[in-house]
Formats: sequence, C-alpha cells, structure tokens
Amino acid sequence: MPGMNLTRDEAAQRAAHVSVESYDVTLDVTTGPEVFRSQTVVRFASSTPGASTFIDLIARDVLEVELNGRALDPAGVVADSRIALDDLQAENVLRVVADCRYMNTGEGLHRFVDPVDKEVYLYSQFEVADSRRVFAVFEQPDLKAEFTFAVTAQNHWTVVSNQATPEPEQLPEGKAVWRFAATPRISSYITAIVAGPYHVERSELTSADGRVIPLGVFCRHSLREHLDADNIVEITKQGFEYFERLFDLPYPFDKYDQLFVPEFNAGAMENAGAVTFVETYVFRSKVPQAVIERRALTVLHELAHMWFGDLVTMRWWDDLWLNESFAEWASTSAQAENTRWPWAWTTFGVAEKSWAYRQDQLPTTHPIVADIRDLEDVEVNFDGITYAKGASVLKQLVAYVGEDEFVQGLRRYFKAHAWGNTELADLLRELEVTSGRDLRGWSAQWLQRAGVNTLVPEVAVDDEGRYVSVAVTQTAPVAHAVLRPHRLAIGCYDLVDGRLQRTDRIETDVVGDRTEIPELVGRKQPDLLLVNDDDLAYAKIRLDQRSFETAVAHLDRFGDSMPRSLVLGAAWDMTRDAESPARQFVELALKAIATETDSTVLRLLLAQTTTTAKLYVSPEHRPDVLSQVSSSLLDLARAAEPSSDRQLQLALAFAATSTTDEHAAVIRGLLDGSGELEGLSIDADMRWALLTSLVAAGAAGEDDIEAELDRDSTANGQRAAAFARAAVPTSEAKDAAWRSVVDEGELPNAVQESIIGGFARVHEPELLRPYLERYFAAIEQVWATRTNEIAQQIVLGLYPTVLADESLVEASDAWLEANPQAVPAMRRLVTENRDGIARALRAQARDHSA
Repeated sequence: MPGMNLTRDEAAQRAAHVSVESYDVTLDVTTGPEVFRSQTVVRFASSTPGASTFIDLIARDVLEVELNGRALDPAGVVADSRIALDDLQAENVLRVVADCRYMNTGEGLHRFVDPVDKEVYLYSQFEVADSRRVFAVFEQPDLKAEFTFAVTAQNHWTVVSNQATPEPEQLPEGKAVWRFAATPRISSYITAIVAGPYHVERSELTSADGRVIPLGVFCRHSLREHLDADNIVEITKQGFEYFERLFDLPYPFDKYDQLFVPEFNAGAMENAGAVTFVETYVFRSKVPQAVIERRALTVLHELAHMWFGDLVTMRWWDDLWLNESFAEWASTSAQAENTRWPWAWTTFGVAEKSWAYRQDQLPTTHPIVADIRDLEDVEVNFDGITYAKGASVLKQLVAYVGEDEFVQGLRRYFKAHAWGNTELADLLRELEVTSGRDLRGWSAQWLQRAGVNTLVPEVAVDDEGRYVSVAVTQTAPVAHAVLRPHRLAIGCYDLVDGRLQRTDRIETDVVGDRTEIPELVGRKQPDLLLVNDDDLAYAKIRLDQRSFETAVAHLDRFGDSMPRSLVLGAAWDMTRDAESPARQFVELALKAIATETDSTVLRLLLAQTTTTAKLYVSPEHRPDVLSQVSSSLLDLARAAEPSSDRQLQLALAFAATSTTDEHAAVIRGLLDGSGELEGLSIDADMRWALLTSLVAAGAAGEDDIEAELDRDSTANGQRAAAFARAAVPTSEAKDAAWRSVVDEGELPNAVQESIIGGFARVHEPELLRPYLERYFAAIEQVWATRTNEIAQQIVLGLYPTVLADESLVEASDAWLEANPQAVPAMRRLVTENRDGIARALRAQARDHSA
C-alpha cells in the first residue's frame, strides 16, 4: 500500500494522461474543533479514455465520491491517502465530500487557540504535499489548475486566500461565507487558506504595469501592538521595485498579503499572493539587529518566489533546489542593492554558506540537482545544499556567464515559461543563448556532483620579500573527487595607517589541482593574501602562514566585515576539520567577539564559540573553557555600550553558556533587579532567557517558572515555560519531557520543539545517558506514527548530541547496521547525527594533543 507517499514515477505516469482544468473547493470551518467539512469539485481531462488514475486526499472520513455523475462507494475506492478513479472519460467531473482533520503540527490546516483571548486561528501550510489534508487534489506541482475557494466561517473573522478577500455573505447563527475569485493556473502547494480574527494593516503600491497592488500585513489580534507593519511594507516595496526591474516582468498576481501565523513550522511559505511567516518575526521583545536583517531577507525571499516558483514552477521536486536557491540568490541581491543592508552578501557568506559547507561535508551530501524519488526524499531535502549551496553556485554562475547575460537569460526564461512548469535544462538553455557559453560541462561539475573543494595558496618569496611564485592549489574529498572551475578574486591587504586595506585585487579562474597566478610574481608580498576575496567562489579556503598571523593580530583592522568573516570562516573550518585545536579557535573567537561590529558575524561567532566549547574542546579542558567563555562574555557585556546590539547579544550568550554558581548569582541579580547591566532591557523574552539559565543550573525551579508564567501567559510564555520545565536538571524532569514528546505525542509542533530544546539543555551531559538506548528503541515507531514534520523534530532533536563520545557513535553504528531497510529519510537523519559526533571526536583528539 502506498501509505502517504508518492513516487516520481507515479507522478509522471499520472501527468502523462491527466490535465486539470479547475478545482472548486468549499470549506466549512464552523463544524467544531476537530474536523472541518471539505467539498471538492475537480474538472480534469484524460488523454486516454478508459484509463484509471487516482486523486490524493487525507481525511478522517470520506463521505461522498461522485465521478461523472456516478456515485462511487468510498469503502471501495478510498485507501490510504488515495481515491481510485477508474474508467475515465476524455472530460471528467469529480466531486468529493469529506471531513478533514485540523492539524497541530504546522501541516495541512493548522488550528490554534490563543491563550490570551481564546480566539481560534487557522492557516494552511501545503508544501510539500499537504493540500491533500484539506481538499481532494492531484498533489504534484506539474498538474496546475485554477482554484476557486469558498469558506464558511465565523462572521467576525477575516478570511484570506490567494485572491483578494471578497465581501462575506452573512449567514444565520453568526456565520458568513467568503467566495473567492478563481486563481490563475498555479500548483496546489502554493494555494492558501488563512482564517480567524486576524489584525490587519493595509497599504498599496503601484506595479510596473500601472496596476495598484493592495498590500496587507496580518497577525493575531493579541500581538497587534508589536506588529511593525511599516517596516514590512517598506521592505516589500523595495523588493517589488527591484524584482520588477530585474525580471522585466510585472508582479504576476493581483494582491500581496503577508501573514504572521502561530506555531508555523518553517520560516515562511510562498503561497501565491498570501505569504505566511513564522510568528516569531513579530518582535514582542528587543531582538538583535541580525534577526531584523534576517526577517527582511525572508520577506524578500518569499517575494522572489512569486516569479520563480509560483509563476514558473518546477515540474517535480528534483528541481526544488532551483526554486529555493534562486530565491536565496535573488533576495540577497535585492537586499544588498536596494535596502539599508548593503553588506547582505557578507551575511550570506557567514550564515548561508557556512550552512552549505557543513551540509556538503556530511556523508549524506548530494548533488545540488538531487535525485528525488518520492515525497519522503524531498521532505528531508530542505537543507543546506538545496538552499545555500545552490544559491552560492548561482552566484558563481553569475560571475561565470556575466551579470548582464544572466539577467537577460532570466527574462527570456520567465517570458517563455510563464504559468508553466520547467526543468533545469530550460533555464540553462536560455542562459546559453544570452551568454554564448556551453553550460553542460559547468552543470555536470557544479550541479550534478557533490562535495566542496578546498583552495590553498602556495607562495614563494625572494630575499627582498617579493613573490617568486604564487599558485592556488585545489583539493577535493576522496568521496567526491571532482576539481571544479572557480571564478574568484585574490586580494592583497597591507597595514596602512593602522588599517588592513586592500591594495590589489586580481580576478581569475582557478582550474584543476594547481593554478599559477603570474600577475602577482614580482609584487612585494602583502601583509595578507586572501584567496576568494569578495566571496565569489563556493570553496573552503586556507591562508598562508604570514597571512594567518597578520589576520589573527589585526582582526579588528579590516575596513569591512567581508574579509574579516572570510578569515574567521577559514579558522572555523580548520577547527571542524581537526586541523587546529579547538581551544585556539575559542581564543581567536573571543578576541574577534571583543571588537566585532557586524551583528550577524557576531551572532555566528557566539554560536560557533559555544559549539566549540561544548563539543570540540577535549573533555578534560571543557569545564575550564566553558567557564572562561562565560566570564569573557560577561566582561564584554559589561563593557558594551548600554542598550546596544552588542550588549544584547553578549548578555543572551552569557546566560546561555553560564555554568558556575558565581555566574548564576549575576543572572539572578539581572532577573530580580538587584544587579543590572546599564541599558539592558529586561523584557519578557530576556526574563525567560535568564530564568531558563537559572533553571538549567538548578538555581530555580517550578515555583519560579509558574511565577513567570503568571506574568506572561501568552503563547510565547507557555512555550518558554515548557522549555524551562524540560531544562530542569533532574531525572524526573527529563523523563517527563521525554514521555510528553515520545510516548504521548499530542503536542503542537511549536510546543514539542520547545520541550525538545529544553530537554537537551544540560550542564551535565550524563543526565541524558539513559536516553541513548531509549532513543534508538523509539525512533522507528515515531517515524511510522507521526507526521513528517513531527518525526523529523524528534529524530533530530532528541539525539543525545551533548554526550559527544565514542559510545554514541557505537550506538548509532549498531542501529544503522541493524536497520538497513529502515526508511531512507530516517536513516539519513541518523547518519547525519552520527557524523556530527564523529567530527566532534576528531576535534577533541586534536585539542587533546595540542
């Protein structure tokens, strides 16, 4: 039986003879808290009359199935997630009536009750294949159709879909029905239904073709005071201006709503004209500037999808990378060129590229063009390859073919394939026309082969300090032995008036295992030579000895954050690769943290320092290093400018890493007001961060959590309390957290995520030792009985990473060996968990020998 899966071959077979004209979907969400009534009328054609096919639906009860006026017995045609349809005609009309379940997992139609005012909020999340949880549908991206929605709901609600919200028709008993106009031809996974007493702030803009595009920014009513809609609208308008100019194509839909929804299971989703965002982007407390910059990037990312993904859509999930990578590249370009974040490419290198490098060194890495055999494959493929490596390679492609040629190729692509479905070859064909380059070889090396290369400078100087030779050597991992062409820059930096200034820049092609750089021969050796300056190429880099020493001594002397972040990235790679001791990186990182001014670089450095201290430092040195890190962060927080972004980040990092009684006393003082950091805002989220730090240290308990929850009984407060309770350092608390997630399994996705995070928050890793065996005993049942989103959270989050020892590797190996037939997606996650520990052990051994 197919269960809830769908294979690529099945989708291709269905698309070979089925084409869909339209869906009329009627939903009634007034039928109670568990199910809603769904009626779907589908008009579709078959090029092979008499043939059979199936339509997808996940429902509690299928009540009626009628095909071409003929009633079908649901008991005979419904199995798993499918309805069998036999004896098709050339033109067909199918009607399906069902009771579908509300979800609390962030999949399908999610139902949330606001604890503040008890109001109900609904929203849909359909990617990858969850529109079938709401209506009967041919659930694959290449069977596009027009969708017409009618929604019956409470008459004081707002209902939003892909088309403009109509005036509701009033019904008895306080109900109303909203009848939306038909959409253009789109894929089912980007349709949307959002309903509830949402607060909205409205604006508008004029599109490139003169149309007035209505804009709406929505959130729950109880969050309205925190919604900075003006900022969202400003970024949206900047994105519209940039993308319409870049693509030479007006916005393809009629309105643009952006909705911040509760318990969302991703950052955002590109529903056509009705984008949904994770609600944490409504800032109720002060957040780092890095988070504000990230929100802006997310707004631009989803807007870019309106063209690349929604207007022109991948045929199958093999090309998910192109959808997401393009949005990553385009949104970063827009942010760098048309917003107040001109350093966006630095942020991309620090955040996205480091994610890609990490993912690309796992044993489960895959080519950018992945082999997506079925829906289970794609569910675990929203990863650093699909997003970040793909976008990095697109940036490299722009450098390779030329920016003007790339843009012209995009414009041809949109015009040729508007409202249709494409494959990678369709885009490459247009780029070959505009650039004159044959991209088949480039594609084979960059898109169809996995792995990351390492670039190392080799230099020789004469007695006068001038270069005799300079070369860039390239290596590849044994498992992915491909040497790629890299279009990159090499920068020469010298100390001038106390600053590290770039005094020369050479752009060149690095090809093969060794590339000579004759332009530098005879030049005086600079203080620092930086391979991949401006971060054009996708590759790990190393520095020669003189350059590394210069960088370490003068990290704060760079004129901007890009070269500094590249140097720090190289140091991080060397630590993760066990080429340099972890304690050396901690020392370097703390020095960098002391002067770093870029909010995102600072945020990443703090995270890397914490990871290094907890996992990569050898066990015998770890307590001292953790204490040193916390003490240094506290000192830096005290020295930071009051109310600054630095102060906020340093205070949060100090609270997250503190392990001693002395640090706990400081945190208690911040929380109860007996101590202070001048200018630090002790707002709701900061209070929870401080309290959780005390709880994890055993310096606060249930009474403190209850008291804080009385102060903050919002959904955010309840999730923070769940996190704190799971962080209590007792066997009883850990067991309660485990049982609520694994054994009981009825938690909303956001609450489960919080409990998993608190479960892993321990000062003494041995507290989680009993769960090593329980983890491997539980995960197969979890995967078989939970939705994909929930199962992934558990398999990833409950893996006892903090143990970071040989026994964890051995247990992982034993499970993998004993379960060769386990679901490939689950085996992939366990393999990736295991690899992280194996890497940590290598780093610990290097640190021990230092």
